Amino acid sequence: MALTATVDVELKIRHSVPQRREPTKWRRIMYAITGITGKVGGAMARALLAAGQPVRAIVRDATKGRQWAALGCDVAIATMEDAEALTQAFKGATAVFILPPPVFDPEPFYPEAQAVIDSVATALRAAKPARVVCLSTVGADAVQDNLLSQHTKMETALSALPLALTLLRPAWFLDNVAWDVSSARGAGLIHSFLAPTGRALPMVAAEDVGRVAATLIQQDWSGTRIVELEGPERVSPDDLAAAFTTVLGKPVRAVPVPRETWEALFRSQGMRNPQPRMRMLDGFNEGWIAFADEARTIKATISATTVVQALVAGEGA
Repeated sequence: MALTATVDVELKIRHSVPQRREPTKWRRIMYAITGITGKVGGAMARALLAAGQPVRAIVRDATKGRQWAALGCDVAIATMEDAEALTQAFKGATAVFILPPPVFDPEPFYPEAQAVIDSVATALRAAKPARVVCLSTVGADAVQDNLLSQHTKMETALSALPLALTLLRPAWFLDNVAWDVSSARGAGLIHSFLAPTGRALPMVAAEDVGRVAATLIQQDWSGTRIVELEGPERVSPDDLAAAFTTVLGKPVRAVPVPRETWEALFRSQGMRNPQPRMRMLDGFNEGWIAFADEARTIKATISATTVVQALVAGEGA
């Protein structure tokens, strides 16, 4: 998918600070991608390769890099916490895509995220790529502490660096319904932490996020810009249940998970510190995690039904 496009993206820029940047016309173009083994990073890499662009796959171990090497990618081995290895992986890249690894059960004050932030910032200072696109999230601007505050910290740190930076803030991922396939098929239910189940929220497919990221990273800009991304229409849990109904050919309905049961449920699943996750869900339900203005978001193309169909097919019809 191509954005319609550059103009639309530029309209989403919240602020832009003039920068002095090293000319890139004599440098070999290379796009270095972290998180390439995931849905977003993989979709981004495939879009760049389809456009004939060179890609460097940054992976944790060589085994994970083999499929990308077979597609013609350079491969660099680095973990996100290893500043020295990341520096080497970023060196020579025209642009770098940062995908912070998710931490769903963080320690208090997010030390895991801070270790990644410190490492990434150190590597970017040393490698000096011309451009950086960082995957952030809707709610990164929320003032209340919650699970997404890890992205707030990353945004703050990278915005302080003297480089051209795009902060890509996607909506709630439609792909999260992967957790609901089994219960939808077996019991005709999806259990929703989003309530009320009839309220539509901005959601987006991971494939669309990767494709948009591929478009953004090839653009030229200065300073820091914020790009907000959602799917073609807003989606409620009831809409997701309707998509399952269509795909499975049987009635499926959404039922809310009562707020008072969340902590015990999350702890029974092994979480030690469920409060940040609970506050994130509160933010969506109470409306303080949201895009400020729908008119300023980029609209992607993949529908909820398409995502559900692919997930159901992946687990067997």
